[in-house]
Amino acid sequence: MTTTMAVEDIQWTLPELLDRLTPGDEVILTWNQQPVAKLVSEKPNPQPKQRPGPGLGKGMITFIAPDFDAPLEHMKEYME
Repeated sequence: MTTTMAVEDIQWTLPELLDRLTPGDEVILTWNQQPVAKLVSEKPNPQPKQRPGPGLGKGMITFIAPDFDAPLEHMKEYME
């Protein structure tokens, strides 16, 4: 939606105008019937993805090495 408004009128109607704008709408401001500025409403920033809840990764690990929990070679001296 593109709207044209005189600068004299915008000071009284700006809050109402901002409430009606949807992302991508334009408002052209005029002074003495000449366009002087264009306001374009922003698109809202996307919300960051939420972390999945606990337990949702069940079954995701498909391979575990047979020696996964075996002691490491360089740690043997500490295990004695």
